[in-house]
Amino acid sequence: MTSIGQIMQVAPVIPVLVVEHASDARPLAEALVAGGLKVLEVTLRTSSALRVIGEMRQVEGAIVGAGTVTSPDQLGEALDAGAEFIVSPGLTERLARVAIGKDVPFLPGVATASDVMRGLDLGLEHFKFFPAEAAGGIGALRALSAPFRQCRFCPTGGITAETAPQWLALPSVLCVGGSWLVPRDADLQQIGALARHAAALRR
Repeated sequence: MTSIGQIMQVAPVIPVLVVEHASDARPLAEALVAGGLKVLEVTLRTSSALRVIGEMRQVEGAIVGAGTVTSPDQLGEALDAGAEFIVSPGLTERLARVAIGKDVPFLPGVATASDVMRGLDLGLEHFKFFPAEAAGGIGALRALSAPFRQCRFCPTGGITAETAPQWLALPSVLCVGGSWLVPRDADLQQIGALARHAAALRR
């Protein structure tokens, strides 16, 4: 199985997607993948999210995961729907142990040194730094990375097309999560253009 570290290195940006209608899933995934962003995080924030995951899995080249997973039950539902990796806003031992037990690529959220240490105790070295801007921004992650040189991060939360390159310049950052790829009322052509720009960002 592909590791979470490998998934984080497929593209510099992982789109964080809130999709209301399952009928929009495949065209959206096709636009993002064609633009060079193959790793897609579908957040479990809508009633259609699990169906969206299944639809996006049908798109050639797409690597589809579930985000905003906060419980073992949600993790199981996401895997049943076809999710290939799991992203959580936080890190609890209960959820982490289930993910580790199922051998699923898992990216838990951290914001403090204690969070990272808890993850290391569980054998994890890849984390989502969340909420990135609200948790102190680039300076905070730079400081957090210093004592944990083995760890790699995907900052998510408040990052924009303009600030993404600054985050990606940090040695500990493999990719960033971004919701700017799918602006409200944007058409597929616009989304494709945003994806191409994001895929071209340097790490």
